[in-house]
Amino acid sequence: MFAADSSALCARREARLSERRKWVKVFEACDEDNKGYLSREDFKVAVVMLFGYKPSKIEADSVMSAINSNTSGICLEEFIKLMEKKKAAQLYQNEVRQIFTAFDRQYRGFLTLEDFKKAFRQVAPRLPDRIVLEAFRHYDNDNWENTKALDELIPVLKKLTFHLERQVRYSDKNII
Repeated sequence: MFAADSSALCARREARLSERRKWVKVFEACDEDNKGYLSREDFKVAVVMLFGYKPSKIEADSVMSAINSNTSGICLEEFIKLMEKKKAAQLYQNEVRQIFTAFDRQYRGFLTLEDFKKAFRQVAPRLPDRIVLEAFRHYDNDNWENTKALDELIPVLKKLTFHLERQVRYSDKNII
């Protein structure tokens, strides 16, 4: 068992190093004139190269306002930290999309309350129905009471994850 854990840890570390090397290469490619930093436009090109979309003006403004005021742009270490956060957010969005697709068994593009209850009975049978219902209704942004679109699912899953983690911690304490 230890060897499997160790091998998985090494694989994750290698994946992180591989990502970092890719980010460094993109930084260097976008750092015109080898200034040691990325300007606003350089940053936009780097995001296109790594994530396949051009950042909005708001995103670029947000990033540029958050950098050290003593520099003229984003240094390599700041860029790597930004890309780590961006990658984590992208992975989370992909997970949510996969969960949504698994729950949306009839491919309607939304979940009914019944779809939601059925899915949670399978993945978290001990989670009380009232918690699932409360989470589902609390985040009903469009007031269409019995459906959830993909964008509405994220806060619902966060709330349910909180309840599940609490339930697991409580049951672990009672076992010991």
